[in-house]
Amino acid sequence: MITLQTMRWLGAPAPGGLALPAADAAPTNLYAPRGVYLDQQRLIAVDTGNHRVLIWQQLPVRDHQPADLVLGQPDFTHEGPRAAGRGPANGFHVPTGVTVAEGRLYLADAWHHRVLCWHRFPERSDTPPDSVIGQANLLEIEPNRGGAVGPTTLYWPYGVAWIAGWFYIADTGNRRVLGWRGLPEPTQPPDLILGQPDGWSNAENRGGPPTAHSFRWPHALAGDGTTLYVADAGNHRVLAWTPPPTDDRPADLVLGQTDMQSAFEQPHVPQGAHRLRFPYAVACTADRLCVADTANNRLLVWQPLPRHGAGLPAQAVFGQADFAGSGENRWQAIAPDTLCWPYGLCAHQQWLAIADSGNNRIIIGQWADG
Repeated sequence: MITLQTMRWLGAPAPGGLALPAADAAPTNLYAPRGVYLDQQRLIAVDTGNHRVLIWQQLPVRDHQPADLVLGQPDFTHEGPRAAGRGPANGFHVPTGVTVAEGRLYLADAWHHRVLCWHRFPERSDTPPDSVIGQANLLEIEPNRGGAVGPTTLYWPYGVAWIAGWFYIADTGNRRVLGWRGLPEPTQPPDLILGQPDGWSNAENRGGPPTAHSFRWPHALAGDGTTLYVADAGNHRVLAWTPPPTDDRPADLVLGQTDMQSAFEQPHVPQGAHRLRFPYAVACTADRLCVADTANNRLLVWQPLPRHGAGLPAQAVFGQADFAGSGENRWQAIAPDTLCWPYGLCAHQQWLAIADSGNNRIIIGQWADG
């Protein structure tokens, strides 16, 4: 039996469990967080609704613990796009995905259509980024650099990942995944464009129905060096490539759909262990895959890691009492083991961090197999 035990609740508490936690800008508060990262050293929360990033320099040891650092705002009490009016050079607009790679911090600043990079991990609040991917400089913020899509432009990049020596961006608005061997330079063309026939195309599902090598909204990525997983949220599925692709080719696995040509969605009915509705996040460890089945307010878990096939059932669920449930907080009060629109995931060893967006919090859970 696979279980996940909630160990920490970050964000303000929920008064009586019925009202949402407070979301105003403070070192203890979060507003609709969409991204999260943790390792043995630190925790990073992308506080999307407050257009900032909060950093705990060590893993939190108690619930509602205040963050140590803030990025994207001048201090812990400001919020708003572009650093409360200071401009885009050190301000964000709907930041989402985050990762750390070779000591560098990367942030998907989605509505500025760019990925920001800090070449050394920040040690103080309000540290500005050092470089940018997707724009010519830190002041430009237009989709696709104000023109047509190209190999080095971005449009709503929601996800970033560092997997087995490859750096990936889920370029959501351009319906594609970009990949580089190693850490990219700011203007370096990608080594991989997945989901489109070339660097100048961005049609939804390549202009037709879903296929094994098309996307509607690729949103997040995970992998273990043997398999690359992509959450294709708009097609209500997860696609996977084994081995990870080095060129544009069909996927080897689909989860959430019975075949590669389907994008079936039917809300308000029991979904079971096979279906997904708007899966916005994926995370994996050496032996399990976790998918944020966001619109069903649950996490689904596959163990061992699935690598080939279609429509494989999950082995466990978190956030609902069983595979039939899909209600926000199980249609009850907010509790340590309920979810409301989980939007981001990060796995590290025995830990899983969840950006529980609708509940204005981050949950840190620990796996237990019994």
